[in-house]
Amino acid sequence: MPEPATLAYLELKTAQNLFGKAPVDLAAEQRNQVKQMADRQYGLEARVLRAPEARDILVPESSLQDALDEIRKRYQDEEEFAADLVRNGLDPARYLLALERELKVEAILEKVGSQAARVSEIDVELYWQYHPDQFRRPETRRARHILVTVNPDLPDNTASAARNRIEAIAARLAREPKRFEEQALKHSECPTALQGGILGEVQRGKLYPELDAALFIMRPGQISAVLESPLGFHLLLCEAIEEARVLGLEQARAPIRAMLEQRRKRICQQAWIKQLRPN
Repeated sequence: MPEPATLAYLELKTAQNLFGKAPVDLAAEQRNQVKQMADRQYGLEARVLRAPEARDILVPESSLQDALDEIRKRYQDEEEFAADLVRNGLDPARYLLALERELKVEAILEKVGSQAARVSEIDVELYWQYHPDQFRRPETRRARHILVTVNPDLPDNTASAARNRIEAIAARLAREPKRFEEQALKHSECPTALQGGILGEVQRGKLYPELDAALFIMRPGQISAVLESPLGFHLLLCEAIEEARVLGLEQARAPIRAMLEQRRKRICQQAWIKQLRPN
């Protein structure tokens, strides 16, 4: 007979993963979908926990506490956490037991997955040779920008006022280009202003067309002329250029190995689960 607290835990987790909501906040159809998935998950986990491989698996207290602490970070305080549990048919003690059960299932599957065939150097090299498109890296440009928005309802942000403001900033930067980060922090109306206007590593086609066309003809260290987009007026700084390249085998070796190991582990786990006796 399924444990009600464990089912409530699985329904809560499934609802959050699927819909970003608690089960009590879902529509009837969504709630039914969540319940069916939680029931299936419970049955699968029960089979895993009855398997011989589960006999010597223990969840360290430290691992359980770490997992619980990570979940509690989503709440403002302990009271909010406890209230949310009650709202979803749980209490802290039963929640902890359900969490421990989940961690035990994960540990069993990890043990099973560790029996997967080892990934050899030849496996890695063959994957790199036969999947070249996965290791092509497009040209990117590290960029910053300053934005002055246009809003006809605000006197300081009418089209003419906004252009005057961005041109005044451009004039200051023409005299002292090194002040771009400072000027972005002071004057940009984009959330990136808090980071000095940084856009990060930008690939072609990721910005508004007007900005994209300008950025990808600029030299490192160059500041653009005033540019206009649907948001308003911009200044761009191209800080550096990373040319298009193909990732070499030595650079790709570690991520390829990790991906192949994870893939083989999943295949091993899936094959093992299929051979478990049903309830």
